[in-house]
Amino acid sequence: MSETLPAEGLLGWSWLLIALPLAGAAVLLLGGRRTDRWGHLLGTATVVASFVVGLLCTFQLAGLDEKSVSVDLFTFISSGDLDIRAGLLYDPLSAAFVLLITGVGSLIHIYSIGYMAHDDGRRRFFAYLNLFVAAMLLLVLGNSFVALYVGWEGVGLASYLLIAFWYTRPAAATAAKKAFIMNRVGDVGLALAIFLMFAQLGTTDYAGVFGEIGTVAGGTVTAIGLLLLLGACGKSGQFPLQAWLPDAMEGPTPVSALIHAATMVTAGVYLIARCSPIYDETPTARTVVLAVGALTLLIGAIAGCAYDDIKKVLAYSTVSQIGYMFLAVGLGPAGYVAGLAHLYAHGFFKAGLFLGAGSVMHAMNDQVDMRRYGGLWKKMPITFATFGLGYLALIGIWPLAGAFTKDAIIEAALDRHDTFGYLLAGIAVLGAGLTAFYMTRLMLMTFFGRPRWEDGVHPHESPVVMTLPMIVLAVGSVASGFLLVSAFPLSDWMAPVFGEPEEAAHVIAPATVLLIVTVVSLLGIALAWLFVGRREIPVTAPVRVSPVTRAARNALYADTVNESLFMRPGQWLTRALVFVDNRGVDGAVNGLAATLGGSSSRLGRAQTGFVRSYALGMLGGAVLVAGALLAVTAG
Repeated sequence: MSETLPAEGLLGWSWLLIALPLAGAAVLLLGGRRTDRWGHLLGTATVVASFVVGLLCTFQLAGLDEKSVSVDLFTFISSGDLDIRAGLLYDPLSAAFVLLITGVGSLIHIYSIGYMAHDDGRRRFFAYLNLFVAAMLLLVLGNSFVALYVGWEGVGLASYLLIAFWYTRPAAATAAKKAFIMNRVGDVGLALAIFLMFAQLGTTDYAGVFGEIGTVAGGTVTAIGLLLLLGACGKSGQFPLQAWLPDAMEGPTPVSALIHAATMVTAGVYLIARCSPIYDETPTARTVVLAVGALTLLIGAIAGCAYDDIKKVLAYSTVSQIGYMFLAVGLGPAGYVAGLAHLYAHGFFKAGLFLGAGSVMHAMNDQVDMRRYGGLWKKMPITFATFGLGYLALIGIWPLAGAFTKDAIIEAALDRHDTFGYLLAGIAVLGAGLTAFYMTRLMLMTFFGRPRWEDGVHPHESPVVMTLPMIVLAVGSVASGFLLVSAFPLSDWMAPVFGEPEEAAHVIAPATVLLIVTVVSLLGIALAWLFVGRREIPVTAPVRVSPVTRAARNALYADTVNESLFMRPGQWLTRALVFVDNRGVDGAVNGLAATLGGSSSRLGRAQTGFVRSYALGMLGGAVLVAGALLAVTAG
């Protein structure tokens, strides 16, 4: 990694990136109903301003010889040997995430102006969006693991508030709690990793940790890598902590676009990529990252094939696509840039797909069941066109984004030149075929076939404030892959972080990989047409289905496994501890208190207040003392 220089010029003001949306959230939350009329405009303006600042900072960074700038802010913690300065790190990796978060975030804010126009809590919604963007920016800009952790927890809080935005709906409240709890499981891993770093190295700064990680025992480095992976799995919805992400679709659709496309779920990928010096020292942890990515890739793709809820299909697609990114960054130097390129392209086409889904729901009275859609391409031409481009980009049809970024991951897996690499590449190709199947199924059920609308539904195109962001994201879906891989290679921009890219000896020529993936994707499209396009789609989902379909509808029983292995044993343990506490600890304390209370009460009864009773007691005592003295004398 390059030397970190102190900030100069505009980069010294890069803290504005976080301060602007954070100030917007504070004004909207503290201002109350007085800000209802213009709160959405303020919330949008702060994120757009943050995007402009990010662009200017990135341009300045590009003009520097050393592509790593540190911004020292203030002392965060100073206690004994623990001295943590609050500061920011602006380098190619953080700059790319800043532009993605603020750029896509700005489009989603603009879209939300129209989508949430008739919601009474619109001002509160924009406050939560601003809070989320501010926390995410702190996560990617912090120059230490402590700063990252503060942003990490801020993202968790904001996502809880956004998922539970319609908290009067039991499903939304339950989904928010599920997301919060499962993320806390991952956060324990991240916290323990930070504790280990400080215990072994005496610092939590990136520069200190990455510079000295080579001096730490191999087993400890592996433990740190696995704990970091646990944190990444929780935030990015990877196995075994993926079950919360599809349920989080209970929040408003712009939340799905912001959290599950471009920002929160990519935090885990950012963490693994940022910690590349750690994973370069532990092949074991890196192998586990590969296994988690490959397994999650398949789980998400299989589950996406069976759901009828348009947002949940896209959610499982996100689970699968993040799996691709984990697989890529687990490949090491050859895969870091490929995974990040797919992450950035995914930010465009998946955000566009979610916003397109929101446009469809907006036109269909918030209906999410695709079985009650059909024939919408005539009624919603702009939504259909932008959604269609996102669909083609996602399934990897050349020359759209996915064809460049997804194929780069498969090439990196093949370039391992070993059986495991070939297996990973095969899984990635299979995932591409499944992606083509479930996304074609979604397109056919939503936009084609006969209308299956409910009475009283009158589909119509969304207003321009919603369609304009969709158009911009569609353009990104078309061009981002070519720009990031061919025109302006991301590998050159990321060289100061991951090192200069090495020329790989390809097992299979890139053109051949493109041909294979395209053929598999076309096969997935053909199967979807055979099973869905050529048949009448029933309004009610069939009950008699194959065991595979039943398992896919239940997300491969992920919730059942979590409930059986963790939730119910946890409930039983809690009940047992409560019983021991009530009957054991509290019982002993209460029993002792009752004994002392009863004894004092009984002794109190002897205090009658009669002189004769006290005289008799004195006489008895004197007799006992005299008897004792006589016994001693006689002895």
